[in-house]
This record gives sequence, structure tokens and C-alpha cells, in this order.
Amino acid sequence: MTKKKFNNNGIVFSTAPDFNFNEEKSDEETLPANEQFLKIKLDKKQRAGKVVTIISGFIMKEAEIESLAKKLKTFCGTGGSAKNNEIIIQGDNRQKIFDWLQKNGFQKSKIQ
Repeated sequence: MTKKKFNNNGIVFSTAPDFNFNEEKSDEETLPANEQFLKIKLDKKQRAGKVVTIISGFIMKEAEIESLAKKLKTFCGTGGSAKNNEIIIQGDNRQKIFDWLQKNGFQKSKIQ
């Protein structure tokens, strides 16, 4: 049995005559790769002592971030994920990721 999912953002009823429940969100603006200011940092907080590399600062659609994450995971040979406009790669791969991003057009990225 499937559950129906309604996404009305908590709105149950509206008295406005021109109110539309199905308002479309405006698309996020996607900057070209050479204008993205990306930050690459190492993190191990709340990860049971395991080290991960986090790439943040993306201004692009979620699907594009997931595609980029898949390419980075393949290049590094590790696992990871993409969520909250961040890419998380397992292990300390800061320099490897930085070199890959520079080669693929993300010139304004830096290691923190």
C-alpha cells in the first residue's frame, strides 16, 4: 500500500482567491565552472573518527552536483555522497580532488 505524499508546505487552506498550491519554484542559477568558489576541507567530526573530504560552495542544481560527485568518487576510488550542496568523499583526498577540479575548469577552488 502506498502513501500519498502532498507537498503543500504546511498550507491547509487559503482564503486568497488567486492562491495556487502548485507554485513552481524558480530554478537555481547555475554558475559556470570557472566562476565557482569551491572550498575543499578535511572533516572528522561526528564520523566516529573517520576522515572525509568535503567540497562545498556549489551554485548549481542538485542533479549536477550528484553527477560531479559520481565523477569524483570514481576518480578517487572511494565512496561518498552529495547532499546539502556539498560533496563528501571518504578519506583524505584534498590534493587529488583539488588537482582534478583545476583540470576540469574549477579554477577558483582552494584547500582549507
